Amino acid sequence: METYYYNHMNKTQQSAYHNILQGFQNMADEILLPRLEQEELYNVFFQLRLDHPEIFWATGFRYKYYQDSPNLIFVPEYLFEKNKVKEHQRAMQARVEKLVRPVKDKSEWEKEKFVHDFICENVRYDKLKKAYSHEIIGPLGQGVGVCEGIAKAVKVLCDALGLWCMIVICGNNPEKGIKYRHTWNIVKLGGKYYHMDVTFDNSLSHNGIRYDYFNLDDKNIFRDHEPLIAPAPHCTDGDHFYYREKKLSFTKQEDVYKRALQTAKKGRVFTFHWRGGYLTREILGELLELIRKAGKEKQKSARISLNWPQAVLCFDYVEDQGQPETEVTLEEANEGEME
Repeated sequence: METYYYNHMNKTQQSAYHNILQGFQNMADEILLPRLEQEELYNVFFQLRLDHPEIFWATGFRYKYYQDSPNLIFVPEYLFEKNKVKEHQRAMQARVEKLVRPVKDKSEWEKEKFVHDFICENVRYDKLKKAYSHEIIGPLGQGVGVCEGIAKAVKVLCDALGLWCMIVICGNNPEKGIKYRHTWNIVKLGGKYYHMDVTFDNSLSHNGIRYDYFNLDDKNIFRDHEPLIAPAPHCTDGDHFYYREKKLSFTKQEDVYKRALQTAKKGRVFTFHWRGGYLTREILGELLELIRKAGKEKQKSARISLNWPQAVLCFDYVEDQGQPETEVTLEEANEGEME
């Protein structure tokens, strides 16, 4: 289990972190800590819960101290009654163990894909934002979650599979209409770090599972994500991006045309990534024309959706009803708010 945030704290913060963790595990009513400033204490609490998402029952705290004391008394707030916590804890542990058992001996990449696909197939975004949707109990117990709960569920499953994983958070940006902080994961495969945003992929997975945010490097993730609010490892390798790994990342237009002809013939959905230079309006127009042309050869019309920031196009064909123009939908991957 990776405790990235703990490893980047100073000794006093680590001491407070350790005491809080022990107190949470024992469901203590009060925990004695070395005295920290209010913001520092909040950060230790917040980052501890990112390192340890399996502790889903501790959701807040109060604190008190005496003027001349070098310590403070930390008072946890729990999501459930203590006897209920143990019941939920046993259920969660059994659930996680059962879920990961079939892939315990698979490769790192296969384990990661299993976790990603499980969330996309079994969890829907919780617009009501119930308290448990921010914790693993939402996605793993109720099948619903917000980005924080989903990222925590991803880490818990990766931890159980021995896969290095951490949770990262970016800030909001009111100027762009981004009201909330967003949460996703960084994983380590073969000694290299990659971004994986399962919440964003989940928001796109209407017609089969999408992998637009599976193993992105920094350059690509921050095309439509805000900067991180806490330091994290740099992700510099783009070679294990899902569509590159699966040879679905094209640099030549003739390859797009060839695959479009196969798609029109077989009647399937096809998703690919464009890597042949920046996806300008001009290049996009040329790609759309090729997809349209392949359909016409089979008397079919294309339905195309586009994730422009990540240069991913998804399309299928329907029988030509004489539509004047190919239907193109601009997709916006998001937390689920806009579905």
